[in-house]
Amino acid sequence: MRKIQTQGVHHITITGADRQSSIDFWEGVLGMPFVFDQPNLDAPEQGHLYFDPGDGRLITVFTNEERKPGRHKIDQGPGSLHHLAFNISKVTFDQVVERLDARGVKHSGVKDRGFMDSIYFREPNGMLIELASYRFEPPQGFTHTDVLHRAHFIRVAAGDDHIDTVHLADAIEELVHQSTNTLSFDRSPKNPFSK
Repeated sequence: MRKIQTQGVHHITITGADRQSSIDFWEGVLGMPFVFDQPNLDAPEQGHLYFDPGDGRLITVFTNEERKPGRHKIDQGPGSLHHLAFNISKVTFDQVVERLDARGVKHSGVKDRGFMDSIYFREPNGMLIELASYRFEPPQGFTHTDVLHRAHFIRVAAGDDHIDTVHLADAIEELVHQSTNTLSFDRSPKNPFSK
């Protein structure tokens, strides 16, 4: 038996309301360029809108002019989508509260997640959306996942409850140490100010 190895998210498809309200939310609120549209090939009476969430992949939305946006009860039980999270830069994140408030959108306020900051709100159909901003940049040649994986082991060894900034900083230092060469024989921390 062999695995079916994934290589990233290809796309995520949402059941939306009508065409214009879908465009207004995904592009008009979240800034995702509306890339193309076509009929839903499995149900031609529905539209199928394609948006770029910022990484060149796709968020797609099935639309139907009979469906209007409204606060629908969204199932968040086992096997259901709990929320959809999008990465945003720190400079944008710092303005999210103001921009949601300007639209009258109820939100969670900023949540400290240790390795990132988050804010939650519901899109016009009731699906929970998270906007997240990492507190770190990975070293050259590494991903956020690489740093978080290393930080996990540092956190566990320290007996800490969750990954926080100290674990991230130590993980980044370890990854740089492992991936770069030096002419020094001793790479341990030094204090040149004590002499």
